[in-house]
Amino acid sequence: MLILNQKEVWSALTLDEALEAMEEAFLIFESGDFHMPDRMHAHHGNNTLLLMPCFTNQFFGTKLVSVNPENQKNNLPSIYGSMILNDGTSGEAVALMNGAALTSFRTGAVGGIGIKYTTPENIDSLGIIGAGVQAYTQALFACGVRPIKKLYVYDMQQTKANEFIAKLQKSLPDVNIKVCSSNRELVGRSQIIITATTSKQAVIPDDAELLKGKHFIGIGSYKPDMHEFPKQLYPLLNKLYVDTPFAKEETGDVATALKESLIDDSQIVPISKLVASRTLTNEDTSLFKSVGMALFDVVIAQKIYARALELNIGSQVNI
Repeated sequence: MLILNQKEVWSALTLDEALEAMEEAFLIFESGDFHMPDRMHAHHGNNTLLLMPCFTNQFFGTKLVSVNPENQKNNLPSIYGSMILNDGTSGEAVALMNGAALTSFRTGAVGGIGIKYTTPENIDSLGIIGAGVQAYTQALFACGVRPIKKLYVYDMQQTKANEFIAKLQKSLPDVNIKVCSSNRELVGRSQIIITATTSKQAVIPDDAELLKGKHFIGIGSYKPDMHEFPKQLYPLLNKLYVDTPFAKEETGDVATALKESLIDDSQIVPISKLVASRTLTNEDTSLFKSVGMALFDVVIAQKIYARALELNIGSQVNI
């Protein structure tokens, strides 16, 4: 078995290769040529254990993820995990990967796909609400698919936002990065707004005039009681794009909107439709909501595994 740590997972693929892997995953999703059982959620207080299996033609894999939101108070990552990749024919476990690194990498790529297909190609300003682990990869991929010149950050913890900007500036030296004093300021200054929080209340101002003409990418809110977007956003939308139809049940940002008739089920469209047709939307105001799925993990894990073998990185162990 090949064991890959956080650094090795990140070094195996370029950002462009990760984006290509996620586009391939969306094409597989659209074709239906995979088997993905429902993910298992085990909740204990505010903490969550996720068990995410998926089968493709050549490999199958399972990701185990722990989500502990209170870790942020102790300056620890909210997400830990492990990814096990198995040979699809023999069932042999061929790789064990750092699941947190793989999750942040593929989720950043999924956010990048959302931006690529739902925003104007010349858009140059980006705002990120929530300065956690996911925000970093979201910023990298966003700047990889659009010519971002100005990047704004807002987090309720000012110190955390400043530390995040210092780290991000090293990776994006040509981007002007600034902290905002409020979410309203950030939305007003930004054309694309990425939300990466675990909030149970909207982190975007409930002001239709402020929201018009903006493009939203929702990365947080992975439970039915979590919400990042306000009610006045939904009437502005022609379509609500999701990475998987399961978002209708999993996230409050879609489930509650449906329940309260803020949006109609017919308006909810898998973004795989856009990827398969190579169609970019031309909508004044847009929302792409990601909740993630195991297919993403298996596809990018097999790409990382193949490249790691080529580059001779990682540690081989007999178990």
